Amino acid sequence: MKSVLTTTVAAADLGGRFPSASDLESVQGSLQRAAARMEAAEKLAANYDAIAQEAVNAIYQKFPSGSGRDIDGSVQKDKCKRDIVHYLRLINYCLVVGGTGPIDEWGIAGAREVYRALGIDTATYITGLTFLRNRGCAPRDLSPQALLEYNGYLDYLINSMS
Repeated sequence: MKSVLTTTVAAADLGGRFPSASDLESVQGSLQRAAARMEAAEKLAANYDAIAQEAVNAIYQKFPSGSGRDIDGSVQKDKCKRDIVHYLRLINYCLVVGGTGPIDEWGIAGAREVYRALGIDTATYITGLTFLRNRGCAPRDLSPQALLEYNGYLDYLINSMS
């Protein structure tokens, strides 16, 4: 799984060198933000169902008929929530490892093609994820640094779907 640590070591190894001072600064910065990432990961894990439901509600407020093939509305909402939970789990993994590896490996590769084949517009997921990014509030939900870490991975995912 790709993280700042694995990327740094892999790049140094590929170059047949020791990690440079700037490599080590990058690793140190990641380690300094680890406590904030763990705070965000813990809160997300404890509240993922409610967070996902808020995203689904935002999606269906903007897209009352949903998106995709003609299937029962409640089934469509359940599948939408399942997908949002999947993305939240990937964000949680990113928070834990301190890198975008989980999203890159399990969330982005092929996602657009799958959604296109199913006739689902990624704008629906972007709507829900954008709502979650904009809803977060420090210090109500997370400390400012934890919210910054969480929102960074939401932004990364949103941009990858755009």
